[in-house]
Amino acid sequence: MDILKQPIITEKVSAMNEKGVYGFIVEKTAKKPEIKNAVEKTYGVKVVSIRTMRYAAKSKTRYSKSQIVSGFTNSFKKAMVQVAEGDVIDFYGEV
Repeated sequence: MDILKQPIITEKVSAMNEKGVYGFIVEKTAKKPEIKNAVEKTYGVKVVSIRTMRYAAKSKTRYSKSQIVSGFTNSFKKAMVQVAEGDVIDFYGEV
């Protein structure tokens, strides 16, 4: 089971990257020490602090010609990771 699912790349998080804070979508059952070890092992940086947030599924309804389709979005967990001064995570290095 991989703890880090994908990095969050938005304008808001990209502005936080300059301060050394990076966002990741993580496994819902992941604990802070597990997230810290995964980031340090994957990117080779020193993690200073971690903030986690859990997002519940939201109800969505779509109206089509024949019926009303109801469902839910996926629930997920987000982690904001602050790395040590001078360390940088490069998401665009392989692009």
